[in-house]
Amino acid sequence: MSQIKPVYASFKSIGAYIPEKILSNKDLEKMVDTTDEWILKRTGIKERHIAADDEYTSDMGTKAAELAIERSGIAKEEIDLVLCATVTPDYFNMPSTACIISDKIGIRDVQAFDISAACSGFVYLLSVAKAFIESGMKKNVLIIGAEKFSSIVDYTDRSTCILFGDGAGAAIISATSNKEEGFIDLHASADGSYADFLVTPAPGCINPVSQRVIDEGLNFVQMKGNETFKLAVKTLTKDVKEILIKNSIKSDDIPHFIPHQANYRIIKAVGDALNMREDQIVVTVGKYGNTSAASIPMAINDIWESGRLKNGELMLLDTFGGGLTWASALLPFSGKSIET
Repeated sequence: MSQIKPVYASFKSIGAYIPEKILSNKDLEKMVDTTDEWILKRTGIKERHIAADDEYTSDMGTKAAELAIERSGIAKEEIDLVLCATVTPDYFNMPSTACIISDKIGIRDVQAFDISAACSGFVYLLSVAKAFIESGMKKNVLIIGAEKFSSIVDYTDRSTCILFGDGAGAAIISATSNKEEGFIDLHASADGSYADFLVTPAPGCINPVSQRVIDEGLNFVQMKGNETFKLAVKTLTKDVKEILIKNSIKSDDIPHFIPHQANYRIIKAVGDALNMREDQIVVTVGKYGNTSAASIPMAINDIWESGRLKNGELMLLDTFGGGLTWASALLPFSGKSIET
C-alpha cells in the first residue's frame, strides 16, 4: 500500500497597500500638544499613512490581496479560503471584512471569515492557514491583515494618535510536499487578564451605542502605554528565545527578524536581548507607524520589494497585541524573488 505523503504550508507571496496621505510629526504638532522631537525619541516614528475618508479597510485589503495573488502565480479561482485579521472592520460585526474582500476580488463560493487578535492578527492567521492546509482541508489560503486605525483614534489624545497608521498586507499560503518550503514552527498565545492594557471600549454589549459613548469617547482606542511597553519587551523576547531553542536555531542564522512595528524602542530592546545585528532586524515603524494586523505583512513586503528577501531565506516573525495576544513564527519565504 502506498504511503500518503505529508503536506506542508508554504509562504508563496506577499503584497501590501499603503494609503497616499501622509500624517507627519510636524502635522501632529498642529493638532495636539506634542513635538516631532518627542515623538521620534519615544517611538521612532516620523510619519504614518492615513486612508482617505472614502477608503475602507476592505478597499486596502483588496488591493494588497490582488497584489499577493498576482505575485503568487496562481489564479484567484484556486483560492479555497479567505481570512482577514482586523480590529477595524468595515462593519461593527457583520458582514465580515473577509467576505467583502472576497466579493471585491471576485472570489465566489469560498469560505471566508475574520479574526480579531489586534497586532498579532497576521501571525494568528498563519497558524489558522497552516492548520487548514496541513489537515488537507484547503490548498491555497489568502490571508490579509488590514487596518483603518485612524477610524478608532482620538486625534486629541496625544498618547495614542502619534502611534497608529493605516494600511494592509496580504499573502498566499499554499500546500506543498516539499518539507524545505514548509513552515518550521509557530507559537501563538494569549492572556485575557491584561485585556484593559489595550482596548476599544465601544460599541459592544458592555457599552452599546449611546450618547454617553460618544461624549466619553469610548469608541476610540485606549492604551496603558508604560505597562504595555514593559510587558511587550518581556513577552516578545521570551517567545522568540523559546522558538529558537526548540528548533535548535541560533539568532545569527536568521537573515530576517521581522518584529511587530509598534515602537522602535521595543524593537531595539528585543533585538538587543536576542543579540541580533542591525542588518538582521527589519524596521518600518518610522514611515508607517503601528498598523496593527497589517504591520508584519507590510514589513515583509518592504524587504521583498527592495530585493532583500530571497527565495528560501528564513523569516522570524514576532508579534504582540491587544487581548493580550502574542505570536511568533519561523518559516522560509517560498515565493519568487524580485529582480534587482
